[in-house]
Amino acid sequence: MSDRFDTERLLDCYRQGVFPMADSRHDMNLFLIAPEIRGVLPLKGFHIPKRLKKTVRREPFRVTVDLAFNRVMEACAAEVPNRPTTWINTPILNLYSALHRQGYAHSVECWDEDGWLVGGLYGVALGGAFFGESMFSRKTDASKVALVHLVARLIAGGFELLDAQFHNPHLEQFGLEEVPKAEFMRRLQHALSVDADFYSAGLPGPDGLTGERSVHLITQTS
Repeated sequence: MSDRFDTERLLDCYRQGVFPMADSRHDMNLFLIAPEIRGVLPLKGFHIPKRLKKTVRREPFRVTVDLAFNRVMEACAAEVPNRPTTWINTPILNLYSALHRQGYAHSVECWDEDGWLVGGLYGVALGGAFFGESMFSRKTDASKVALVHLVARLIAGGFELLDAQFHNPHLEQFGLEEVPKAEFMRRLQHALSVDADFYSAGLPGPDGLTGERSVHLITQTS
């Protein structure tokens, strides 16, 4: 892909249902993907497993928003024993860091009682669509707690679509749907026309939604 691929072109790709990936963390090339079958997490009908619901309400982590975007990306890119290879290379790190500075890319972070970053996720918001990119977890349920907080924030902000890109067995517990490309594009075009607000539940920093409030928002719309 051309070195001139910048954030403006990246946003245009998302509007067309396309997103970039790399073969590996060590391959500096990017290629564009438009899956024939798309993974989508329903904002109306998002399922929180019973055990996780208790965990979210217990608030074992301090949850923040957009406080450590680059660190979340780097953690998602890190090669760890249960994930020896990743697709997040340096060009992707640079592109999404720039998108974050422009206000389009966001992160949700989970911190333990000692102040360590132990889980989180990041993605891109356009209109009423949020495109989930990657997540990581260094403590049990940390990424899942971040996901619940993200979904609650999207519901509060009036979002219509949460793109998970691919089918992922890990996400089936939350009600993951698989939709054909044409149906996804129909949903995407509608979502892009919506004026949603990622910060309606609070500005960058400590999440304005408690665990109890997050669960309530989600179950109220399920």
